[in-house]
Amino acid sequence: MLQFAKEGYPFIITFAAFTAVSALLRIHWLTGLFLLLTLFMFYFFRDPDRVTPPDRKTFYSPADGKIIVISEAVEEEILKDKALKISIFMSPLNVHVNRAPCDGIVKDVKYYPGKFFNAYTDEASIKNEHITMLLESKHGKVVVKQIAGSVARRAVCRVKPGEVLKQGQRYGIIKFSSRLDVFLPLNTKVKVQLNDKVKAGETVLGVVQ
Repeated sequence: MLQFAKEGYPFIITFAAFTAVSALLRIHWLTGLFLLLTLFMFYFFRDPDRVTPPDRKTFYSPADGKIIVISEAVEEEILKDKALKISIFMSPLNVHVNRAPCDGIVKDVKYYPGKFFNAYTDEASIKNEHITMLLESKHGKVVVKQIAGSVARRAVCRVKPGEVLKQGQRYGIIKFSSRLDVFLPLNTKVKVQLNDKVKAGETVLGVVQ
C-alpha cells in the first residue's frame, strides 16, 4: 500500500482544497494548475517501504539521490575531527524521507540557521540551514547532516537525544530539493562512486574494515 510522509499532508490537503474551490468557481486553467500541484505533492511526499538487511558492519545510504562528494574531511560541529564524508544530492523527484545509516543511539541533535545556497555546492554544506544528528554506533560516532537547499527551506528530524535507531529506520525528511552529508569512521571501505544513484536504507555506502 502506498503511504506518504506525515509532513506532506498539510501540502496535499491545501492544494486539494484549492483545486476543489477553483473547480466550483469553474476557473478551468486554475483548476488544472492546482490539480497538477496536488498530484506533485502526492508524488513528492511518497514514503515507500524499504527492506534493509541487518548488518552491523554496513553503513546504508540515509537518503535517495546522487553521490556528489566522497572525501576525508573534518566535521567541525560535533566530531571536531577527520571522518569519511559522503554527500548526497536529492532532486525534487527523489524520495525525501531520511533513514538511519546504522544502528545507534542518538546522542545529539542540533539545528543551525543559515543561508539557502544551491544544495549541490560545497558552500551549502557549511553555510546553509541544517540539522546535525550524532549517532553513537558500534563502530564509533556517525554524523548525519540534513541540509536545506535553494528550494528546500525546512528539514525535519523526528528523533531526540537518547532514542535508539535501527538501520534503515525513518528518522526525518527534507522538504523539496536538498542535500544530506554523512560522516563515517575513517576505517570504512567505500562501496559507492561519484555520481552513483543511491536509495535510502538499501544502497550500501561503506563497510567497516
